[in-house]
Amino acid sequence: MQYMLLIYGDQNSWQALGEEERGQIMQAYGAFTQELRDSGAMVAGDALQPTQSATTVRVQNGETLTTDGPFAETKEQLGGYYLIEAESLDEAIEWASKIPAASHGSVEVRPVMVFQEANA
Repeated sequence: MQYMLLIYGDQNSWQALGEEERGQIMQAYGAFTQELRDSGAMVAGDALQPTQSATTVRVQNGETLTTDGPFAETKEQLGGYYLIEAESLDEAIEWASKIPAASHGSVEVRPVMVFQEANA
């Protein structure tokens, strides 16, 4: 089954870190990503640009409306994700616990819905 590991953290805290600390965290992410790849569990993963680069889209009464920034002000922002293959929720949680942000932010684990294609 596929699981999405959604990584949340305070982007202002990241900016406040020194270059050496950020380097250490990025090395930890590199090591985690390599471990995930080597295991065969990794499907995809990426970091996201800061929330200032986001655009929120809504359609109301047939009109597309856009707003700069994320949908809501929150203390933690979605910063990236890993899409993984895991045999169980417990295995997905084990992988999530190894993500560096889990020690200073949070990682949401969600099963991915799989829709069957209709045979035409």
